[in-house]
Amino acid sequence: MASLLELSGLGWSVPDFSTLSRRQKTLNVTIPYRGSKGPLHLLVDSTGIKVEGEGEWHTRKHGGSKRRVWRKIHLGIDEETLEVRAVEVTSSNVGDAPMLPDLLAQIPAEEEIASVTADGAYDTRACHDAIAARDAAAIIPPRRNARPWKPDTAGARARNEILRASKHLGRALWRNWSGYHRRSRVETKMNCVKLLGQRLMSRDFDRQVAEVQIRAAVLNRFTALGIPMTVAAR
Repeated sequence: MASLLELSGLGWSVPDFSTLSRRQKTLNVTIPYRGSKGPLHLLVDSTGIKVEGEGEWHTRKHGGSKRRVWRKIHLGIDEETLEVRAVEVTSSNVGDAPMLPDLLAQIPAEEEIASVTADGAYDTRACHDAIAARDAAAIIPPRRNARPWKPDTAGARARNEILRASKHLGRALWRNWSGYHRRSRVETKMNCVKLLGQRLMSRDFDRQVAEVQIRAAVLNRFTALGIPMTVAAR
């Protein structure tokens, strides 16, 4: 970095690793995005990612078995632009569904959300109520043993309609009719996150959160450069 700054004619000092690590803990990362032209169609999913914990360090130094440490990354992406619009990092023992309201809270209140697509793990009252509170449609397949809920909230009533439709049409046909297949795009984005590194190198949780946010910002910059267009050959 010092060589690059010198070639650029900039007399800036280059911070050492300790300084960078200390700043990373309180780093406020702004994730850039262009936004879609119409209402937002949000695709939600989560994945686990390994972290460089003290178990690996102890194994390299002393040998023996190592303790595996994981974090969970929860993502919400824009279906149209494929940009990351919401991201949360939790420990591995936190479920998927409890984080959906927090992901929705990252979307500006004045921005219209048309739909939220997620897998069956998000088929909970809290998730459906949070989606209904944003006047969005939930595209979440009910569990196979699902039963109707007491229709005391807008989220519960919307979920009961999904349950009726899936039973009437069949699960496979309902997925095609509702557009549930679009959720595969967020799984692809999860793979892109891991292409930037199969593990988190930061050892402190706050720094790990900043590391994931930086990855999301980098991915959105890459996405803004252009998305390839696939055309069927005839």
